[in-house]
Amino acid sequence: MAESGDIAELLAVMARLRDPDGGCPWDLEQDFSTIAPYTIEEAYEVADAIDRDDLADLKDELGDLLLQVVFHAQMAQERGAFAFGDVVAAICGKMVRRHPHVFGDDTVDDTDAQTRNWEAIKRAEREAAGHRDGSALAGISRGLPEWQRAAKLQSRAARVGFDWPGPEPVIAKLHEEIEEVRAEFARGDIGGNHARLQDEIGDLLFVAANLARHAKVDAGAALRHANHKFERRFRAMETLAAAEDTSLSALSLERQEALWQQVKRQERMD
Repeated sequence: MAESGDIAELLAVMARLRDPDGGCPWDLEQDFSTIAPYTIEEAYEVADAIDRDDLADLKDELGDLLLQVVFHAQMAQERGAFAFGDVVAAICGKMVRRHPHVFGDDTVDDTDAQTRNWEAIKRAEREAAGHRDGSALAGISRGLPEWQRAAKLQSRAARVGFDWPGPEPVIAKLHEEIEEVRAEFARGDIGGNHARLQDEIGDLLFVAANLARHAKVDAGAALRHANHKFERRFRAMETLAAAEDTSLSALSLERQEALWQQVKRQERMD
């Protein structure tokens, strides 16, 4: 099959993979629930390529993510529910509908005004669809990564005035939550106290997400960067240990900490 860059070609490839007569056994076994984790994974791969500013990899990862959309659409078409064209029509209609300042006669003064209009339109759409939840928190997906969902819950609450006025009280609350976690650990029975520890650590993470929101930092991206930094430094520690003809696991914690600090100093020098 020639490579044309036409979406019809990708649709044809997916239909062939799902063809009961000679298609791929693995693809034929899949359903929405089994493919959903791959869809989430591919979205994160896209974010990772963006973080690394690797546009060549981004092209490939966007293709992988597009394949996920096509896969879901093909399975829906097989059930007679909708096809890929319906997905395209739906998102085009939604974008036009939610941007009346672009495709209509409305005007907006700035990004904040656009965000308020967007949410108002979404709320009207939910009401028209028969959703009766009138809460300011209505419509926030439970399928979001929890860091992202925490930020959305906090942002929605802030729109009705339920928010700290700045980062300082959030930092104070963070210290308060840390002390509450410390108190739970001080009880000593971690196994028997698991539920309370989970609750307090959850509060701590929720406040940390709020601090990120006040800093206009995406908490998921910040944690992803922290993971990358830890991995980079840890691998460098392993390299230093190997240069001493030993393994990291053979070293004392004090020696491991010394290597960690050595790696950090080298990064600052570089």
